This record gives sequence, structure tokens and C-alpha cells, in this order.
Amino acid sequence: MKRTLLFLLSFVMLVVFAGCSASAGAGEKDTLTIAWLPNESGADLTEARDEIGKVIEEKTGKKVEHQTTTDYIVAIEAVANGNADMAFLGAQGYIEAHNKNDKVLPLVVPTGASGTLEDAVYYSWLAVDKDNVDDYQNGKDFKIDNIQGKKFSFVSNSSTSGFKVPSTGIVDYFSKMGEFKDLNAEDLLEGGEDKFFSEVLYGGSHQGSAVNLLSGKADVAAFCDTCVNNYVELVDGEENRPGAVYQVKKDAAEPFNTVVGKEFSLISVTPVLNAPFVFNAETVNEDLKAQLLEIMTSDEITNNEKIFVPEGSEFSGLFKKSADERLVEVEDTWFNPIRELSK
Repeated sequence: MKRTLLFLLSFVMLVVFAGCSASAGAGEKDTLTIAWLPNESGADLTEARDEIGKVIEEKTGKKVEHQTTTDYIVAIEAVANGNADMAFLGAQGYIEAHNKNDKVLPLVVPTGASGTLEDAVYYSWLAVDKDNVDDYQNGKDFKIDNIQGKKFSFVSNSSTSGFKVPSTGIVDYFSKMGEFKDLNAEDLLEGGEDKFFSEVLYGGSHQGSAVNLLSGKADVAAFCDTCVNNYVELVDGEENRPGAVYQVKKDAAEPFNTVVGKEFSLISVTPVLNAPFVFNAETVNEDLKAQLLEIMTSDEITNNEKIFVPEGSEFSGLFKKSADERLVEVEDTWFNPIRELSK
């Protein structure tokens, strides 16, 4: 009996020790890998990504590696399975990663101009070629009735503002009509003669979806304001409002360099919760998480003009700085409004 008890006690101590060692190892790892969605993986954002990595390296003593991607699922899977320790994901991407592994949790999000979560939103757009905007107007009002039967471009079905939000809006609008009362988001995934859209394309990134529209491959496209702000400028109307007209800048980087000067109009605009930096608690322990939280919310990050770019600057950074924007801590429950869209 004593021998059995001693064995059990030794086994429990071994398990506890192993658990502590694993936890310590997560904090003592030499390299921290950050995964980026396709929208933030372009060459034009290399300096902005590197700047965040540089600050983390200086403060933690760890090497930072950036994992750029060309597919949403790759970035989501990377942080969910622990191949990446952190990731910058949209709200829907975070929810998918968290559903795959509940150890993936949000760390920080960029605020709005107030410096708080109250206005921490960006905008999901439905856009059309400027020359065709009359097809989506009823007097001064903009309607999406005529998107049915068109060639439509989404970003990825894992994109918040490039699929989840616009598809929910489309279903909510059209399902009130008798003809489409049974319409659901799955019906929008593919096009065809018997489908809601005649053709459905996926840009792979917000930039790619916008170029699908501007190159004539799509009649209507979903993409967000923040992901194309570095490439386009407002030429008519009010920013982030239906009827606004944007033009591709003459010196726009890839992939917009093939559609320089092209113009598009907004026909629908929907606010969306800002995208979080997330971490995997299996590879980032509490001590390292606390360090990262302090770093990401620090004035050093907030005042770095390669990360938060001042108004009027031509630099391609991650975030705009018009007032008190910064990164702040966020909890999982803040993303519940996006979860609700799937119910």
C-alpha cells in the first residue's frame, strides 16, 4: 500500500513538474512568430511589420519572425496550432481560431479616435464601378436590390468585413422578399444560373477583391476601408458613406498599380469591430503575455509613426493616427456581436 501511494505521489509530482516546465518553456522560447493575414502581408507594409517586431525584440530579448501569408486559413491555422505565437486577425478570423483552439485569445485592438473601444470600428464596403452607380440608386438613396444576378467579389469566407458582415447584410435585406425568403449565407458562396449571384469571386485579400472590381472581373465587390486606404483617395462625397467616390492613386503599389486612376463608388457601408492582435496561451505564458501587453499598449508603439501613421503622411503603415488612436487591451466577449452573425 505504501509503495503504491509513493508511486502515485511521485507520478503526480512528475506531471506537475512537467506542466511547470512546459509553461516556463513557453515564456523562455527564443523566437516569437507573428502571423499576418494577406491584407497586411504585402511588401508595402514590411517596415510597419518590422517596426513592431523591433520593439518586441528590444523589450523581450527574443527574436521576432514574421509569417506572411497569401490565404486567410493559413494565418488562422498557424496561431491555432501553435506554429505562430501571435497573429493579427480580423474579428471573424479570431473567432475561427478560438473555436479551433480556445487557448487562442485576444490581446489588443486599435482604438478609434477617442483612444477607447467605444469607436474601435472600421467599415465594410460594397462598391461598384463609378460609371454604374446609377443602377444602385433610387433618387438620393442607395439600394442593393440590383446586386442580385451580378458578378460579385468577396475577400475570403473567413473575412469579417469581406464576407461575414456583407453576407449577413445581404441575407437580412433580401430574405424579407418573398422570392428570397429562404436565402442564407451559404447560398452566396458560389455563383451560377440558379444561384443568387451569376458568378462569385474571392480576392484572397481586401486589395485583391477591390482589384477584381476595378479590373472588370466583378460588378460588385466587398472590401474594407482600412485595407485599401494606402492605395486610394476620396475624390467626391463623404468618407465612409454611400455615394462616396474613391480613385486609385497614381503611385499606388501592387496590386493597384494595374488599375491606377480607376474610380469606384460605395453603395453600402457597415461599421465593423476592429481587428485584434491575438496570442496562443499554449506557447505564450502569463509572464510573456504581460510583457507583450505592456509593449503593445505602450507610448512607444502609439507614437511610432511607422505603426500609427499621422494624417497627411505618404507612409504605408498599419493604422491611421488622427487623434488619440492606440492599442488597448481587449477581452474575448467584446467580439460577441460578430459571433451573433453566425447564429
